[in-house]
Formats: sequence, C-alpha cells, structure tokens
Amino acid sequence: MSKHLQDAYIVAASRTPIGKAPRGALRNTRPDELLVHAIRSALAQVPGLDTSLIEDAIIGCAIPEGEQGLNIARLGALLSGLPNTVGGVTVNRFCASGVTALAMAADRIRVGESDVMIAGGVESMSMVPMMGNKPSMSPHIFERDENIGIAYGMGLTAERVAEQWKISRDAQDQFSLESHQKALKAQQAGEFDAEIAPFTVLERTPDLSSGEVRIREREIRLDEGPRADTSIEGLAKLRTVFANKGSVTAGNSSQTSDGSGALIVVSEKILKQFNLTPLARFVSFAVRGVPPEIMGIGPKEAIPAALKAAGLKQDDIDWLELNEAFAAQSLAVIQDLGLDRSKVNPMGGAIALGHPLGATGAIRAATVVHALRRHNLKYGMVTMCVGTGMGAAGILERV
Repeated sequence: MSKHLQDAYIVAASRTPIGKAPRGALRNTRPDELLVHAIRSALAQVPGLDTSLIEDAIIGCAIPEGEQGLNIARLGALLSGLPNTVGGVTVNRFCASGVTALAMAADRIRVGESDVMIAGGVESMSMVPMMGNKPSMSPHIFERDENIGIAYGMGLTAERVAEQWKISRDAQDQFSLESHQKALKAQQAGEFDAEIAPFTVLERTPDLSSGEVRIREREIRLDEGPRADTSIEGLAKLRTVFANKGSVTAGNSSQTSDGSGALIVVSEKILKQFNLTPLARFVSFAVRGVPPEIMGIGPKEAIPAALKAAGLKQDDIDWLELNEAFAAQSLAVIQDLGLDRSKVNPMGGAIALGHPLGATGAIRAATVVHALRRHNLKYGMVTMCVGTGMGAAGILERV
C-alpha cells in the first residue's frame, strides 16, 4: 500500500427535512425509514454508480437503541435495496456521530482500502428519548469530585459556560433570534432545496361515521423548526429551565428533532471510472476533549486541530457550520476563537433548524458541500460540541 494518502471525494449529499420532536411531522416515522430515504436520495444523485462497489455504510446515531437499535446502519443499507455485499456499522460520538461517520468513511478511502463508502447519521428524538429508555450511569462517576462533570445534564453545562465566559441572557436571546431570521430567509430563497429530499408522511385519522380510517399524504419539504413569530420580547419572557437564576432557556437552546442525512464518498479512481462530478474533497478531521462540565466549549479545541491537520488558517474557512447546541456555548466559541460571525451559520443553526443528535453532523455536511458550490466558495467546516466533554471539526473543500 502506498505511504501517501489518496483523496476522498463526496459525490452526493442528501438529507431529510428536520422534524420537530416529539410532536412534529416525522414523529410517527421510524428512524430506519428516515435513513433509507436519505440513502436512496443520495444514490439518486449519482445514478450511474455501480452500487455493488459500495463496501460499507457508516452511520452515526447518538442513542442507538429501540427503533434505531440493532445496528441501524446495516438495516438501513438492506432496506434501501443495496446489495447484500454492502456492510453497515453504527457509530456513536453523540452529537458528532454523523461527522465522525463521514471522517471514518473518508479514511477508508484515503488509506486505499475502499473505493466507495456511504456515510450518514440518523436520529428520532420523538421515538427514542434523549437519555435512552433505560439510562444507567456508572456509580463511580459520583464517587470522585473530578468525575461529577460527566453526569451534568447538557443544560447545566451550558449554564456553566455562560457563567465562565460571561455570556449574557440578552446576547443568547439575540443570537437565537438571528438563527431563526437567517433560517427563514434561507428557506424563502430556496437555499436548502439542493440538500433536502422532500419526505411524504401518511396521516391516518379515524372516520367515526363510516368506521373507516382515512389516509392523507402530506409532503414535507422544509425543516419545521424556524419560527416567523420569534421575537426578542417573546424570548425574554421564557423561563430558565436548568438553573433557577440561570440564562439558558428553551428559546436559546437547540430543538429536539427527527431527521437523517447521507453522503456518498469515493476515490479518484471511481470519479474517473463513472465520470462523476465531485461536490467536495474531504480535507481533515479532528476531535479533542475538554472538561465534561464545560462540554460546549469543545469546538474551540477541535477547530484549531482540524485547521493544523489541513495546513490551513482560520481565515481560509469560507463557511462554518457551528452546531448551536446552546447559544451560550456557540457565543463562547465564537468569542474565544475570534470567528467571523458572517461566516458562521449563514443559513441559521440548530436553535432554529433543529438538532437530531447523531444525524446533525451528516446533515450539516450536506449543507456545507451544497453551499460551497452554490456560492462558489472554497473551504467549509462542520463543527460541534459533544456530550461528556469533546469537540469535533471536519473540513471540506469545493473542487
């Protein structure tokens, strides 16, 4: 095997609309169905590709149990109609599961051991609750003070970050308002059209007079989260939910959501063999750990590491998808690294668009590759904080 890494190219990137959990349009749609839709939609973007050449489907999922258990990656590959020869492995790095899956798929190609891979992520927060159906932490977490941070709820870590980095409630609410405004503007301009594969849901209602069940089809074309009625006044009225005298509210936190995304990654050999047009080249990926009790600050460590691995400077990044787990942690990362606000989440973030945990990395990667092409930009990044104290960042290049 050559000592030099070969390039890995993304040739397709598609996703479902993001539904609001637990009462949105996708609440009754199984996560494996969402994944199948994302995979089939991505494959439809490269109709000439020989699917028998796909080696594996690497799929991220943050709570891989219940309806999204039993190795949903392999089940999704089979239910998509792919050949039995296509493998499947489910990976879990909580909120960074989807981008980790992409990095792992790209790595298989970069080291020359695969030529075609599927990467993606899926999560139904309507069907599988945030902590799973039977959360059970090691008692050792509570025995030593330095381990207590592992047990912090996400909201409490956001409160800790807001306190340490002096991020005010007003600043958080303003950031949230801007997220909704940017998302709505992007939706109205059709900026999500290239990445979203519309999803049809079947709604069943009983007709008591006839005793029959009426079935109505409804096509979902847009993410459900962005709200036109969001205002500073409305956000200011919301109560804090994690700390009595805190600043983190439902309005300045990411939305629980349902969704899936999938990308197809290939080698240069496959590009030439099937005359494919690459959307982007996978450049680098980094993950770094931080104290669990301030997990939201993770990207400030991962971003410089990914840039160093790519041989790039922060100013080289033209489009930055910084997952908005909470306004507090997003603002702390922006503040600490001195990020250019105009390049961060130009189409809104998870506060408006939603955050289906393990799917988010794949969904936002799809956003980046299509945005780079649409706006003729060169480098994009997907980055996020991760539960238990991590940050992850991946860099993509339009080619």
